[in-house]
Amino acid sequence: MDGPTSRNDRPRMDVVILVTRLNGAVFALNPDLVERADCTPDTVITLVDGTKYIIAESVPEFIDSVRHYRASLIAQASRIEGEHLAIALSDDETEQDAKIVPLHRKDR
Repeated sequence: MDGPTSRNDRPRMDVVILVTRLNGAVFALNPDLVERADCTPDTVITLVDGTKYIIAESVPEFIDSVRHYRASLIAQASRIEGEHLAIALSDDETEQDAKIVPLHRKDR
């Protein structure tokens, strides 16, 4: 199934962070859409489209969540790149093996 859901129709947790409203309700937020986080004294998250959310987490806690999210993306990209590199190297070895032709010297 395409889109932000998996086979089991659960939201993909690798593209969002979980934050808590002041009433205790937890919701998912895409940190790539965050423009700023203000402490007024509640934490107010402003998205790039101007939408504002008041959350229970402090600004440092929110920033830490965003850092962990971004670090996980970098780690995942490194793993994928490493897998592609390993596949490319094994393909190169196979191609080299296929191109090697033994030469036999003819006796004259």
